[in-house]
Amino acid sequence: MSSFPVELPDFDEEVVTESKVQFLDVPGLSGKAALISLDNGYDHTKPNSFGPRGLKSLWAALDEVEAAEGVGLIAVTGKPFIFLAGADIKMMPLLETREQGLAMARAGHVVYKRLKDSTVPTFAFVNGTALGGGMELALHCHYRTISTSAVGLGLPEVSIGLIPGWGGSQILPNLIGPEKAAQVIIGNPLNQNKMMRGTDLVPMGIADVEFEAADFIEESLAWAVGVVNDEIGVDRAAIDRDSWPMVIAGARKLVDEKIHNASPAAMKALDLLELARTASFEDGSLAEDEALADCEMAPEFKTSLYAFDLVRRLGKRPAGAPSPGLAKEIGKVGVVGAGLMAGQIALMFARRLEVPVVMTDLDADRAAKGLAYVRAEIDKLEAKGRASKLKAAKLRALVSASADKSVYADCDLVIEAVFEELQVKQAVFGEIEPIVSDECLLVTNTSGLSITAMASKLAHPERLVGMHFFNPVAVMPLVEIIATSSTDEETLATAYAVAKKLRKTAVGSADRPAFIVNRLLGRMLAEVTGAVDAGTPVDVADVSLDKLGLPMRPFALLELVGLQVASHLTTHLNEDLGPRFPISENLRRLAESDVPVFDAEKQGKGRLTEAGRALLEFGDKVLTSEEVEHRVLSGLSEEVALMLEEGVVPGPQQIDLAMILGAGFPFWLGGLTPYLDRVGISTEVSGKPFAAMG
Repeated sequence: MSSFPVELPDFDEEVVTESKVQFLDVPGLSGKAALISLDNGYDHTKPNSFGPRGLKSLWAALDEVEAAEGVGLIAVTGKPFIFLAGADIKMMPLLETREQGLAMARAGHVVYKRLKDSTVPTFAFVNGTALGGGMELALHCHYRTISTSAVGLGLPEVSIGLIPGWGGSQILPNLIGPEKAAQVIIGNPLNQNKMMRGTDLVPMGIADVEFEAADFIEESLAWAVGVVNDEIGVDRAAIDRDSWPMVIAGARKLVDEKIHNASPAAMKALDLLELARTASFEDGSLAEDEALADCEMAPEFKTSLYAFDLVRRLGKRPAGAPSPGLAKEIGKVGVVGAGLMAGQIALMFARRLEVPVVMTDLDADRAAKGLAYVRAEIDKLEAKGRASKLKAAKLRALVSASADKSVYADCDLVIEAVFEELQVKQAVFGEIEPIVSDECLLVTNTSGLSITAMASKLAHPERLVGMHFFNPVAVMPLVEIIATSSTDEETLATAYAVAKKLRKTAVGSADRPAFIVNRLLGRMLAEVTGAVDAGTPVDVADVSLDKLGLPMRPFALLELVGLQVASHLTTHLNEDLGPRFPISENLRRLAESDVPVFDAEKQGKGRLTEAGRALLEFGDKVLTSEEVEHRVLSGLSEEVALMLEEGVVPGPQQIDLAMILGAGFPFWLGGLTPYLDRVGISTEVSGKPFAAMG
């Protein structure tokens, strides 16, 4: 066997993914098929990944294949449900020097290049999750098949401060074009780290053919034999190389607009995508090596690992959740309301729980409109291939609507999604409670009202719990779960169990005003609008947080949530929490205006019209952008400290997790509280870092 050409560190902690070779007789193939299976010896809950010894095992497997006679094709696949989840992220913090990082980058390239340069046709049979270096391994193969059941596919490196450094930034744009490659490498990671599914890969041009999971390997082998024998042709779309510079310029503009160039990894990835147009594969690989080594030593990656671990660890085991064994089974769900939020919630419950869901509203027309919205969304899922014809038909049958609340009589869970006013919600539950059974859970989707006050008029307050979903419901991964002092363990356990079935990450909150995310976003907006009221120009205040790379500037966030809703929230926070949340007169004027306040041609950008700007009144204290930033961060530090003191959450980690998943706080900043510690604001405000409070 040949010696491994790169000197790598050796980590005792590595869970080694072995590459095991089988030589198979396949009908129609002249010679044998060499099937390399990647397997770390564990089930799908512990995905395959590559550390130094894993890469060496693949190198040895390729040696074994090359030494064999009469090999007609080489294929790589994974263990059940998992192809390869990329480089072992737990090993990366153990890289002590840039040289070690550079060696890992080079090692991936030298191993994978053997598949790319092989004179024997190489195939990736992607049977399941393929992330980062796993996707890059598949890209190095000459051909790719994909299982239709595969989930967790993509190149997520930018989301954690890295770049695809084992060939992805060079091969992918030359395979599917720079526009789609930029979406996979940069757009998806910056969009809640969006993953692709098996059915996405053939239309995108990443995979050549898809097969069902039941006989995936057999079908893949038969197809591969057809390709080798020239019985099956593989056509790939030509790449428009002339438009490449324009596409990259557009991608740079989008990154600037989305995160204001705050992610060094995203900027490096753009440079590599630009380079891929003209560079040889060898030169592109060298550039990837250097970029990856830089990223591995950068603070953004170090802090991203904290955020990554937080989402993975606390997301699976929410703090304060009762034993799952206490949870009730849910066989039917009721949704009070048929507006946009109610419709989203109804569809989510139907899709994930696959139980009957019934909506109601004040009259038949409103109920019918809500049902029509749900059915239109199901049509979109079917059209996009997100739901089969059979599944779409089932969903349509599961969701119904009525103006008669007696339909809730046999529900196991009823959730309200009506107007955000305490008296309205109290009236809803007062009307619902006599209809439902004594075992039915009552759930409020309030974004910040007192659940204790809602429960105060109930005969059975112990069965009321808060489940605050974020808009858009299908996309946002967070749900805040709020218990009152009366909520019993069975109700709370069921809420957490339901959140898990809905594929949401649950974070528990005490019943305090606005809970976690909205309280902190409310404080942020209060500080920004306060700076404007004091005399700071809108355009200065609005860009004050750009270097954080938040998904929305403050005024874009105001446009999204609605000025009336924002003003309503501020009023409640002012009443409940006092002068830290002053009522902005400028916000009130904008909310009450009869003229268009935001520029319709730049919808979603938070750009005020001239008429909107004319409504503003300013004081004489003009702050710089840096001063506004300090004001906001100081306000957030004060609010976090008070939330910890009040026991809103058990510790800073729950705040970090909620802000990452509910407000899009970037992974590369490592969570809100570590960031405030790192820049010294928490110590300046509270006298000690939040790390000392956890």
